[in-house]
Amino acid sequence: MPFPLILGHEAAGIVESIGEGVTTVKPGDKVIPLFIPQCGKCRTCKHPESNICLKNDIMSYKGTLLDGTTRFTCKGKPIFHFPGTSTFSQYTVVDEISVAKINAAAPLEKVCLMGCGFPTGYGSAVKVAKVTKGSTCAVFGLGGIGLSAVIGCKTAGAARIIGVDINKDKFAKAKELGATECISPQDYDKPIHEVLQDMTDGGVDFSFEVIGFLDTTVSSLLCCQKAYGVSVIVGVPPDSQSLSMNPMMLLTGRTWKGAIFGGFKSKDSVPKLVDDFMAKKFPLDSLITNVLSFEKINEGFDLLHSGNSPDQVGPKLTIFQPQLPDIWVYEHASPTQLKSHFLTVTVLLNLLIED
Repeated sequence: MPFPLILGHEAAGIVESIGEGVTTVKPGDKVIPLFIPQCGKCRTCKHPESNICLKNDIMSYKGTLLDGTTRFTCKGKPIFHFPGTSTFSQYTVVDEISVAKINAAAPLEKVCLMGCGFPTGYGSAVKVAKVTKGSTCAVFGLGGIGLSAVIGCKTAGAARIIGVDINKDKFAKAKELGATECISPQDYDKPIHEVLQDMTDGGVDFSFEVIGFLDTTVSSLLCCQKAYGVSVIVGVPPDSQSLSMNPMMLLTGRTWKGAIFGGFKSKDSVPKLVDDFMAKKFPLDSLITNVLSFEKINEGFDLLHSGNSPDQVGPKLTIFQPQLPDIWVYEHASPTQLKSHFLTVTVLLNLLIED
């Protein structure tokens, strides 16, 4: 990963200007930047079950836009992008395939969650696992994405949704959003997957690991029914670690899946998800626990990390509201600097997610 760079990949904003050839948005449109682009032409975009556009910048990170250049500078030196969005800034420049126009009436302070966190958890249930009506589910990790998975399981009609977390202060919110019961591994003398197997007569139908730890990834797989259970990896695992597993865990019939952004094709799906929220098909308000000004971004990270401690309550989501004019030294591209198929977005809302 090249440095220096501007972080941030989940936000909502308004188009300030567009380059030559941009046709899907215009100045004044409300938009969601997309860290997973959708060109609509590559092999994976055309595949009905894939959403990882081959023009993404997350698999082999370059830190540039599609044309290989950056749009940020500081004292005449380039600042790299992350990953094609760089939303921790008052303005950002994105490729046309990396932004989705949304409902003009949508409240940006809420739908900014559609930039990653909510679709990632929600889609893992309704699209990736394809949770069935009357089924039993287990969700490991009750942060913002885990709670979104709980909402997805409830929306899909699951009869029983078991939340798993070592922080019991998260249980009330999880139950409010659809969990039927919550348990802490610290309350038991045996492995949590065995506890869940005992609770569900042999294992859950669907399980979701929304933390990113190797041990909970295995526990999530083992807790699902060995003949037909489906386990989905949602949390981002440590990049430098490998997982050893017994093939028998899968040979009996379990399915082990993974997905980024909930399996949703970004440019097609984000506007629909926003419309579903506007139609009150699912809640978002309960996922927001803190609202901070942009200059307090480090306090937001501190709050986020505090949620990882069993004896502290951290936020599910923290929203940053950048104040204009710029408070950072980064220069944004003016309309005359834009190239073909690029646009400038005024970033109004950012967010952090506690897994």
